[in-house]
Amino acid sequence: MTSTNMSRRNLLRGALALGGGGLLVAAAGGEVMAASSKLAAKNTPTPYAALFRRPPLLMPAEQGVDDAGPYQRYRLTQKVGQAAIVPGLLTTLAGYNGIFPGPTIKVPQGTRSEVRISNTLGVSPLHGGKYSTVTHLHGSASLPQYDGYANDQTAPGCCKTYKYPNWQQARTLWYHDHNHGTTAQNVFAGLAAQYHLSDWYERAQLPQGEYDVPLVVSDMAFKADGSVAFEDADHAGFMGDVVLVNGVPWPKMTVKPRVYRFRVLVGSISRSFRFGLSTGDPVYVVGTDAGMTPVVNAVASWRHGVAERYEILIDFRKYKAGQKIELKNLSNKNNVDFANTGKVMQFEVVADSGAPDTYAIPKTLDLGPQPWANRGAIEVNKLTPEMAKVRRTLRVQRKSGLWTVNGETWADVEKSNFQRILGNPKPYDIEIWDLVNESGGWFHPLHIHLIDARIIARNTTSDRKAHAWESGGKDVFYLGENETVSALMQFTTGDGNTGGRYMTHCHNLVHEDSDMMIQFAVGDLNANDPVASDPPYVEYEPETPVVYAPSYAPGT
Repeated sequence: MTSTNMSRRNLLRGALALGGGGLLVAAAGGEVMAASSKLAAKNTPTPYAALFRRPPLLMPAEQGVDDAGPYQRYRLTQKVGQAAIVPGLLTTLAGYNGIFPGPTIKVPQGTRSEVRISNTLGVSPLHGGKYSTVTHLHGSASLPQYDGYANDQTAPGCCKTYKYPNWQQARTLWYHDHNHGTTAQNVFAGLAAQYHLSDWYERAQLPQGEYDVPLVVSDMAFKADGSVAFEDADHAGFMGDVVLVNGVPWPKMTVKPRVYRFRVLVGSISRSFRFGLSTGDPVYVVGTDAGMTPVVNAVASWRHGVAERYEILIDFRKYKAGQKIELKNLSNKNNVDFANTGKVMQFEVVADSGAPDTYAIPKTLDLGPQPWANRGAIEVNKLTPEMAKVRRTLRVQRKSGLWTVNGETWADVEKSNFQRILGNPKPYDIEIWDLVNESGGWFHPLHIHLIDARIIARNTTSDRKAHAWESGGKDVFYLGENETVSALMQFTTGDGNTGGRYMTHCHNLVHEDSDMMIQFAVGDLNANDPVASDPPYVEYEPETPVVYAPSYAPGT
């Protein structure tokens, strides 16, 4: 394993030379790489010139009912595609079905899904190695062999069928690459998309259809020929100068005088955002990583790290037809900002000939019954510290150029033949994890697989509680500089009390690729081996026609 790890590090260092020829790069030792695109003026995107678009909604290739209940089957192909991101040039990307973001998948609670993912990619231009891939459905309580374990790699010419139980309450998830050592480059190249789990309670209380809008926000940098460029000299992070929303630079969207729901995902490599409206008006936070919030909070802005999902309502009824409102990025400490990274997208209100919108912004939300309550599962917002059996501490640090969690890296896990674990709770145990940022001038979005958790303390707020926008279930925890977050969680594994090994890592993907990742086990350490239980296999079926649901017009 060590030799593989070293060759991977050399590939990462080589990426600097690959990208540097087309970029203006600013970085000092140990600092985030910041890349300003070197596009000609005619090819440089202008904020609010391009039309907003929604990722297409993928239809199942098959659906039905078997002895285990309803199911849906999907087909995705990881392949190279070209996108008109910057004016006058085409950008080559690697995406699910060749598009970025990939297609949205929407599944009702209680309907199992099988997603067959074929890897038809070749050699990556970003790191020079083969495009091995791993797909992680982020936010799902999947079995370990379907969770996107970093070493469960699908080589080009192979495929894997991922099986998702979808028993959780409604939420915004996302699927993205999780390949050990090249996650950052693979996601940067386009392997990311949203996945929506719906239920009756969510459909009854929040806007749907035209007024339910996915937003994948990221940043990129471009060479003069329009190709993407990735920089990683010191494994610290990468931030570009072009902000994309659903793959479109600074788009403009027409909206009706109605209440819209936006499912906001930051799909960047390293950049965090602090979003707010140019008018200063509040937005209403109705969902976090793990679904709807029991209390709706109005906030003027919110801090949003990589991989976090926040669902917000914006009430456009208060604005006049023709009025333009910007979604701004107010930024955070230790981001690298450029001339236009303070802009995200623009809304323009248009007249609506339909009946007036009578939707009332809710003050509270009914999350519905807790799945697996009969096995001891407790709704995450009802967990109390007194229920915890164990309290653990995770310290994130940077020592001798290495990113570590409790002094360990993924290389240590590999050297142990994947037996080294942080802890070993039993299924349905409740624990408190204190997440401590001791890395100095860095922020880290720390992701814990499998679980939903509630933030019960944050050492940097005036009342030492979670921020208002964090008042729901979480699986990514923004650890700002010198911050400590206490997370209360239950290890809910669903039917059969099955468990196995799951990862914990920084979701600054450059840090993750630099081995800032460890693992824990739920129940039997060797149950559901994440690599051997259901491995990828050679692709033998031809690519099937893709069917998408009818979409909305560009710009809406």
